[in-house]
Amino acid sequence: MKADMEAETLISVVIPVLDEEEVLPELYRQLGEVMRTVGGRHELVFVDDGSEDGSLKLLRGFAASDSAVRVVCLSRSFGHQAALSAGIDHARGDAVVTIDADLQDPPSLLRDMVLRWSEGAEVVYARRSRRRGEGLPKRASAFLFGRFLRLVASVPIPLDVADYRLMDRRVCDCLRRMPERRRYLRGMVAWAGFRQVEIRYDRLPRAAGDPKFRLGNMLRLAFDALSSFARAPLRSAVILGLAALAGSLVVLILALVGRPSARAAGPFGPFALTALLALNGVTLLLLGLLGAYVGRLADEVRQRPLYVVRELIGGERPG
Repeated sequence: MKADMEAETLISVVIPVLDEEEVLPELYRQLGEVMRTVGGRHELVFVDDGSEDGSLKLLRGFAASDSAVRVVCLSRSFGHQAALSAGIDHARGDAVVTIDADLQDPPSLLRDMVLRWSEGAEVVYARRSRRRGEGLPKRASAFLFGRFLRLVASVPIPLDVADYRLMDRRVCDCLRRMPERRRYLRGMVAWAGFRQVEIRYDRLPRAAGDPKFRLGNMLRLAFDALSSFARAPLRSAVILGLAALAGSLVVLILALVGRPSARAAGPFGPFALTALLALNGVTLLLLGLLGAYVGRLADEVRQRPLYVVRELIGGERPG
């Protein structure tokens, strides 16, 4: 089926959307142009993640005039990873491409992705060579976190990648069988295995509008990644506890045999007070870490849906 891109081959493109009305017309135009050059059939699966601007109105217009457009409207914003998962769940293609709506990841790369898939790859992920239009703090934090995660993760997660990738239908079916609610799709795809290849590209600045993925979102995603694919946070708790205990013993010895002024201050002198504050700080840190893990366990036990669909629009005849 893959070797010559048969006419019946269907390629799905999944695009999560959150308040992107400024960039959607250009994104839709570029995706349409690229998919017409790919061959076979295609569908564009837009997932509206609770947009509050005019994004949904634009998506309705796309679907009304183009039978290849499908829109999955979520009942509220469930987050980027949940929106991607909703799109994958509703995509019908033999291969599924996930791409963000901000045009930082060029749609033109789709041609090369489909070509590599037709040659036998089951996952084709886009790896950034350069990150244009991003400040030094964001580039540095992404660089350091990616390498730290690769060092501590239980599976090798590719470096300098986001969620721009092509996946074979078998890979998508594997993802759909994974029940976790706290999702880190980059790690989940790496865990699934299959034949994975990379394509390098330069990431572009945003075409329009402001970034929707802010610091809080990045921190939550980072912790979801660590808690799902690494035991480092739990191991660090043990290390911190042992270090605090050792430090307390050292401070106690210094308080007992050290300077006369420290001994004269009694058991609540400056050394002992420092040790007490340090122990309390470490205890609170470890309790917070434990609470975060318990909260994630509670999310899994409740078995709430990952997302709620309010409406499905268009796309009865993928073209």
